[in-house]
Amino acid sequence: MFENISLAFQGIWGHKMRSFLTMLGIIIGIASIITIVSTIKGTNDQIKESLIGAGTNAVTVQLSQDGSVYDMSWRGAPAGVTPITEETREALAELDNVVAASLFCRRQVDSYDSSVCYKNTAFSGELYGVDQYFFAVNGYRLTKGRGFGATDFSRFRKVAVLDATASASLFGNADPVGQILEIKTEPFTVIGVIDRSSSSDFVIESYRDYEMYADKSSGKVFIPLADWPIAYSFDEPQGAVLKAASTDDMTRIGQQAEDLLTASQITDASSGFSYQSDDLMSQAADIQKLSNATNNQLLWIAGISLLVGGIGVMNIMLVTVTERTREIGLKKAIGARKRRILWQFLTEAAALTSLGGILGVAAGVGLSRFIASAMGTPTAVSYPAIAVAVLFSMLIGVVFGMLPAVKAANLNPIDALRRE
Repeated sequence: MFENISLAFQGIWGHKMRSFLTMLGIIIGIASIITIVSTIKGTNDQIKESLIGAGTNAVTVQLSQDGSVYDMSWRGAPAGVTPITEETREALAELDNVVAASLFCRRQVDSYDSSVCYKNTAFSGELYGVDQYFFAVNGYRLTKGRGFGATDFSRFRKVAVLDATASASLFGNADPVGQILEIKTEPFTVIGVIDRSSSSDFVIESYRDYEMYADKSSGKVFIPLADWPIAYSFDEPQGAVLKAASTDDMTRIGQQAEDLLTASQITDASSGFSYQSDDLMSQAADIQKLSNATNNQLLWIAGISLLVGGIGVMNIMLVTVTERTREIGLKKAIGARKRRILWQFLTEAAALTSLGGILGVAAGVGLSRFIASAMGTPTAVSYPAIAVAVLFSMLIGVVFGMLPAVKAANLNPIDALRRE
């Protein structure tokens, strides 16, 4: 085997220009495939990041009725649905591949009703009642002041944390820490400002997009979940947020959380209430399918160049067999078997295409990075695709080198030695 490989590279090196031109079809085909696959992977990663957020992996599960999210801002607390207990939250946190779980209540507030205001400035956005795990699960970081402590929950302290948008809306460039907000006519002291650890741009093009992403773009005011009855005078069913170990776990975790909460919190099965998760991974997959449909056509086109390259390899190997007819005849005359001659030429064809595959991979990686820097198109190198490309190029050499190799192995040694 090693002798065959050595002879193969000697033959390639002995006809450098001819070998390079023969490999050119393979190089172009492999480079095209690597570039397209890198673009597909980069685009898919960008879609995931845009929909889900970079690294947060948060799955939101909310109460719904007849398939639509139940809005307590206008409809009040529902009958037949109980508040989620700490034991149920712990059960959510113990689901497979869940890093942490948090509970929250949420209301949409508008400036016209002055539910949340600072002096004469009314706030329009969202009011959240959150537990001690909420900020970490959703990927928030503290930028000013402090977050909620254990005593804020146990002693029902009327304190609030704002996000950057709410802070700018209510206080402009002034420091909000220490200022007093009125929430449902109750005074709450602002103790901190938070922001997301990482952010993504959300494009809202439909009402469904608004339902999914509005909470990520509007201002938010947070109070301890223990204080929610102070503002709204009663306990009400909460939503849950679960942090998945990876984006690939999000859909399954959301479904498990739906089943657990619906079974434990809904007391009236005929009410139409259930818990539903925001399946962002499913939406990302749908968008990725649209992107992949076009790119798959490009892959087939690139595959045609590999077919042309394989035919070129077959042609040059037939020429090689013709050129080395006397050599083949001499080897068979001194006892070389058909199998040895067959493997010698198959090895040479596979070495030729494998070398072309490696050069094609290098060209494809370089081209994908050039496209990313020059055109701003997201790309991400797929290492499995690289391995498959090199193995596939070797397979092309074996397939298209078979006919020349068989022809060489079947040469009559007497006729071969007589060939001029």
